[in-house]
Amino acid sequence: MIVLQLLLYCLLFTAMVKIAVIGGAVNGLYFYPKEVQDRAIELGLIDRNTMNRKQKCFMIPFFVVMLAALVLIIGLWNGASSFGEAYWQALLFLEVMNIYDGVVIDKLWVGHSQFWVLPGLEDAPFVQTWRQVLKKRSILALIWVAGAAIVGGIVHLIF
Repeated sequence: MIVLQLLLYCLLFTAMVKIAVIGGAVNGLYFYPKEVQDRAIELGLIDRNTMNRKQKCFMIPFFVVMLAALVLIIGLWNGASSFGEAYWQALLFLEVMNIYDGVVIDKLWVGHSQFWVLPGLEDAPFVQTWRQVLKKRSILALIWVAGAAIVGGIVHLIF
C-alpha cells in the first residue's frame, strides 16, 4: 500500500508542477537558475514582478496541498496517530519526494524535454548537473528531517 501512496504523492507533485507551467515554461521561470531568469527578463519574455507573483501563486498552494495530502495520507488513510509513527512515515514520503524531484523532474523531465527550453535561451544551461542535484538533494534531505517532525506533530494533534 505504501508504494501506491508514494506513487500517488509523486504524481500529485508532478501534476502541480505541470499546472504551474500551463501556457509555457516561462510561467515557471522561477524554477530556473538566476542567470537564466535574468537573461529571460532581459529578452522581455517576462518581467521580474510577474515572475515573482507567479512564484507566490504557485508555491503557497503547492506547499498547502502537498502538506494536506501528506497529513491525510498518514493520519486518515494509514491511521497513524502517534508522533513517532507519523514522523517516520512523513520522513519516508518527503525523502522519496526529494529524490523524485531531483531525478525524475530535474534530470529526466527537464533534462530531456524541449518543453523547458525557453525561446532565445536555447544555449542557456538550465539543467542541473548530477553534482548540483546531489548537493541540493543532500541539503533538502536534512531539511526534511525537521519537516517530518512538523508533519508528525500535525498528524499527532489532529488524529
